[in-house]
Amino acid sequence: MSTARTARIMGRDVDVSRAAPDLVRFLASYFEAKSADDVDVLMGHFLPESVTYTDATLGWIFRDWQTLYDKFAELLAAWPAEAVAWPTRIVGDFDSAVVFFTDSPEMFGRELRAAGTVDFREGKIVRWVDTWDGRSLTAETAASMRVPHDVYPADFGEQKLGEKAAPVLRRTAREFAAALVAGDAARASSLLHEDVAFEDTSLHLLLEGRSRTRDFLDRTLADLAYGPGSALRHVVGSAQGGAYEWSTGGRVPAGVTALELDGDGTITRVTSTWDASLTPETVLHRIQNAAIVP
Repeated sequence: MSTARTARIMGRDVDVSRAAPDLVRFLASYFEAKSADDVDVLMGHFLPESVTYTDATLGWIFRDWQTLYDKFAELLAAWPAEAVAWPTRIVGDFDSAVVFFTDSPEMFGRELRAAGTVDFREGKIVRWVDTWDGRSLTAETAASMRVPHDVYPADFGEQKLGEKAAPVLRRTAREFAAALVAGDAARASSLLHEDVAFEDTSLHLLLEGRSRTRDFLDRTLADLAYGPGSALRHVVGSAQGGAYEWSTGGRVPAGVTALELDGDGTITRVTSTWDASLTPETVLHRIQNAAIVP
């Protein structure tokens, strides 16, 4: 297990214990520009010739630089001076990464916490995918903004880009995702460190330890959005960790699961983020109740 390391970004301590220094500097600049309402500086972080930006929760996708520029210009102009966004955890390197971040309530009416998976080329962003729980803004608000199911994008630009994540992370992500899809809690748990932290931000759930995580998965995999019926979409990150995006053919179309690894490639931390507003409350309560040790 690594020793925690933080960076001071926008007056806040950010977990960068598994992030390359150049990535940290770049994302600090990105969020400073987003919070300063400077659309030109913000869009300077994207590669003009090739960019795809997706909100996986709403199904919004922008496949060219100018369309994305216009959208950010509209948003930044509407946000008050108090509106800020800041990172809380960064994992990966300057090839690809995942960043957990917070948008203050002034942006969208309520605080929004999201995970962004990012791919880079030539020192610029070429693909960014945001994933968050629709209940952050209320299920009704998210539903009013979400695209119809039949026009939800089939891909987020990953097929054109290809995979650039570190081989050890890609291998571990594939094995872990395959175990969850197969409903095999024992197999999934075999990839975890004995002191693993297993969290689901959408369920507001945190478990500690491989044994307890296996018990939880035994009880819940059939109900979890990233269990049977899901499929790995794309992997980002370094040998220290990153994330894999997943898709489903069910009610929750997409989500993301971040993985942090030790030097042997064992998973020390799992963090899943998805739109739980699309899941019936009875199912959510059943999953959460399963985390209570009998």
